[in-house]
Order: sequence, then structure tokens, then C-alpha cells
Amino acid sequence: MEKVDLIIIGAGPGGYRAAEYAAKQGLKVVIFEGSEVGGTCLNVGCIPTKTYVHSATFAEARERMASVVPQLRQGVETILSHPNITLVRENASFATTPLLLERLRVGESCSGMGLGEAPIIIATGSETKWLPIKGKEDPRVVDSTGLLNLETQPKRLAIIGAGVIGMEFASVFNRFGTEVTVIEYLKECLPALDSDIAKRLRKYLEKGGITFKMKTAVEDIADIDADVVLMATGRKPRVQADFANAGIEFDERKGVTVDDHFKTTVNGIFAIGDVNGKQMLAHAAEMQAIHVVNQIIGKPDNIRFDIMPAAIFTQPEAACVGPTEDQLKAEGLAYECRKSFWRANGKALAMGETEGMLKLFVSPEDGAILGCHAYGAHSADIVQEVSVLMCKHTTIAELADMVHIHPTLSEILKSAVE
Repeated sequence: MEKVDLIIIGAGPGGYRAAEYAAKQGLKVVIFEGSEVGGTCLNVGCIPTKTYVHSATFAEARERMASVVPQLRQGVETILSHPNITLVRENASFATTPLLLERLRVGESCSGMGLGEAPIIIATGSETKWLPIKGKEDPRVVDSTGLLNLETQPKRLAIIGAGVIGMEFASVFNRFGTEVTVIEYLKECLPALDSDIAKRLRKYLEKGGITFKMKTAVEDIADIDADVVLMATGRKPRVQADFANAGIEFDERKGVTVDDHFKTTVNGIFAIGDVNGKQMLAHAAEMQAIHVVNQIIGKPDNIRFDIMPAAIFTQPEAACVGPTEDQLKAEGLAYECRKSFWRANGKALAMGETEGMLKLFVSPEDGAILGCHAYGAHSADIVQEVSVLMCKHTTIAELADMVHIHPTLSEILKSAVE
């Protein structure tokens, strides 16, 4: 019987990254996955939606998705074929006994494995959060997975929710020629984005033909005149009732309770990614995975989970890192706002991508970068640079001294500090 050093439940971005990293550190890993490897992100989330974002027509998007997703899934399969990794294609659940030796209930295929008292990482991801709206059982109503599975392009698409999922699909299907209406309860779209940036992006998309109904609640699906209705009201942690069997504290809405190092309320059990509800982003799950494995092997790291960039792949795209201007005001923090515009950038003009604005928030005391929110072509790449600078405590004076290639969109950031 070979000793197992780490058990992972779920082979999404957090799970397979934890397995890959742990295996490279010499740990023997067993990872359980009852569905396709790659999780929501690869199979029905980030990756397939980006094939739509970067396709000119609905037919092209369908064709590219059918090619790209299996190719990347095979890549994950290859990662999990490492000699130190055993992939078990079953779901794992927690048994009723609190004894560590018997805490997992697994299939016969695991008999003979020395699971013992190995640490466990829960990485079960998230699922669609359905609102209790009257008529939600209407066959016209789909979630993002259902929309990606449509074989025929809808003529009229109504989207409930103007968050990341809703806005990306609104932008995509509008470009495909579908009549798109977005219905949002809040006064502005994309609440994680600076309200000024979000409003400008919404207005631009509105000019492109998307209809927005803000501050509007949907009470009955029957009131919506559309061929397809997308429920884009967010996602919730995928928790399992059997977590309680192991004494793991969790909430159906907020996810598994963890500390700052992703330890659950049970010693030796961790929860990473969407299931802990902290930062529901694939790249957050991957970095949480690395941090947890580092704890297990006793290796220190300096990962900054308080600096977490994010992007919205509308057209043009938007991105952010750090607090919004509204949040800075609410917290009473002193700040200066530096702005820069795509229309003043040579590369943007040459590309024909002049729509966009960047807001850089800095400390008036020492010039430290507090955050950045932007929309415009390749804004995610620019915000990623800001994220790196923030991790290294770079000031705007230091940024101003850094050479940026001309002509590039990265000069938009440098312009904000000159």
C-alpha cells in the first residue's frame, strides 16, 4: 500500500493546480472528480465564453468552442497523468465517522490506497445561483451553461443580471446580431467595477444596440418578451451536505468557512476556490491552491490575496484591481485620481480602438498605488501590470521612471502618472 500525502476533491482550476504543484514538490496525490476535469471554468465558463468573445458569428463560436475546450481539457488530463498523481473519476464524500482514517467515503477503485490521515483540499467549485422568480421553470430560461449549449442563435435574448456573466453574453450576442435586453435590479452594472467606468461602458454598449433596463426587478418570466431568457444572477459555492459529517462549518450561500490561510474548522482540511466564497475567480483558486500546498510542505510564500485583479471580457473589455473610488470615499481614505484615455494613445488610434478610460488611484502621501479601474481594448493587460506594481509597493514616481515600449497600449498607464 502506497502512502498518499494529499487528497483533493474536485479537478477544476484550484484542484488540478494543487495536484500539479504538489506532485512537483514530490507529494503523492489522489484527486477525485466525478465529472469532466477542468471544472466550470474550462468546460462551461471562462474558456468557452472567450471562444464566443473572439468569434465573429454564432456559428464560428460554436465551432471554435467544440475545438478549443476538448484541447484544453486534454491538457489538464496530461497534467493529471503525472506519476505522483492518481486521478479517481468518482465523487468523494465525507463519511459519518469523525476518525481521520475513515473520513472519506469513496468507491471500490480506491481500495488499497493508503489514504490514511492525509490532508484534504476541498475544491468543488460553484454552481448557478437561481433566483426564486415566478416562471423560472419556463423552458426559455437557461443559465450560462444552457446558453452555451444552444444550437440555434436566438433572435431575442433577455438577460437577467448585469454582472460579469450577463454583460459578457450581452456584448457577444449583440455582436452576433441578436436583439439583447439586459434587466438589472441595481442602478448600475458590474458592481465590482468603479461606477464611473461601469457607466461609461454601459453607455457605450447601449449605443451599440443593447437595451438596458436598470433598477428593474423581474417578478414573472411571463412578462419578458424574448426567445431565450438568461439567468445571470451570479454563482454560489457548491457545498455538499456531507461536509457536516466531518464537522466542517459551511453556509449554503457563503460557502465553506475558512481562515486567511484557507483552513476549514477541521484540522487538516482546507477549502479553496469558489467553494469558500472568498474570491470567485479561477486565478484566485489557483493561487489559493499553491498557498495551501506550501503550508502542507512548510514552504513560505508572499502571495497577496488582497491584491486580486479581475477582468470582464465585453467589447471593449474592462478590468480592475483594488478598491473603487466609491469605496475609497466610503472608507474615508485620502486618494488622488489620475485619468488617462485610449483616444490619446497612438496604438489605440492605429488599432481603431479609441473607446476607453483608465482611473488610477494613488496615495497623496507617498504616491503608493491604491488601485486601478479601466475599460478599453486590452485593459486587462494594463491592469495586470498595475497589479504587479502594487504587489511590489511601487510608487507613481517609480512608475514614471519606467520605460514603456512605443507605440503600445501600456503607455496609457504611463500617461496617467506623467
